[in-house]
Amino acid sequence: MRKQSNKIVIVGAGQVGATTAYTLLVAGLASELVLIDLDEKRAQGEALDLAHGIPLAPPADVKVGTYADCADADIVILTAGANQKPGETRMDLTRRNIAVFKSIVPQVVRYAPHAILLVVTNPCDVLTYVTWKLSGLPANQVLGSGTVLDTSRLRYLLSQHTGVDPRNIHTYVLGEHGDTELPAWSLTSIAGMDMDEYCGLCATCQGSLARTVRDEFHDKVRNAAYRIIEGKGATYYAVALAVRRIVEAILRDEQSILTVSSLLTGQYGLYDVCVSLPCIVGGNGVAQTLAIHLSEEEMTQLQASAKAIRDAIQLMND
Repeated sequence: MRKQSNKIVIVGAGQVGATTAYTLLVAGLASELVLIDLDEKRAQGEALDLAHGIPLAPPADVKVGTYADCADADIVILTAGANQKPGETRMDLTRRNIAVFKSIVPQVVRYAPHAILLVVTNPCDVLTYVTWKLSGLPANQVLGSGTVLDTSRLRYLLSQHTGVDPRNIHTYVLGEHGDTELPAWSLTSIAGMDMDEYCGLCATCQGSLARTVRDEFHDKVRNAAYRIIEGKGATYYAVALAVRRIVEAILRDEQSILTVSSLLTGQYGLYDVCVSLPCIVGGNGVAQTLAIHLSEEEMTQLQASAKAIRDAIQLMND
């Protein structure tokens, strides 16, 4: 059950951080919401704008703080870092944002050693690993937003294709939150049926989910951020909703299955790397990372994705 009082700190009051704060406020998930940003003037503006809506939302205390205000936080959400530019891959951000996190994470842990740390900044999987290493915390306390958003994007596309409510479509996008991610088609189902079986009964699906359609959907999910960035400069609405879903699972100790990024300890023979897989998420963070059955092709893709993340992690030591 959800606690009566929940303190959430968001480090980074840019577009993702501010939209996340708004989403959490509207959802009534935080009784105390603290914004921390190097640009204190920006943080003050965002906090004031949010505070003016409190009479129209569930009760909450919104304020700007310093790292000392992380004390007693239930969750610290890390959204600080450089923005992804048009034409820039998530991995291009790695060196810049590792440097940012080296200045942030020790400060957060100094004041909030028992908080769950939720990493949203890109490249998410790399920075989840970096946060775990820098924090010295148990692996269950550090997780990334991972492919929760990517999975939502795939469910949306499948909903558009089939006409079925996306909440009734079950699928996962696995691996890196980025260019090497993979949809787990072998696990995709509607009403307990795989996609070929369901599409055979669906008047709008033309008999099957053809490989060309699957490849098209994979491309749209993988490149969604680039298309959005080209159009409006940044992505923040859907990722804020993905963060809200993760926060909800933690605060309510739901034991929900979400494709967050977490440290692997031998799943699929992979160690010492953070990758997005279906995880049981609850009050203590990641309760378990599940090694679900994948097809041979998906296994190969997952191994390649983990290698790409591990190669990028090496930049931490450069």
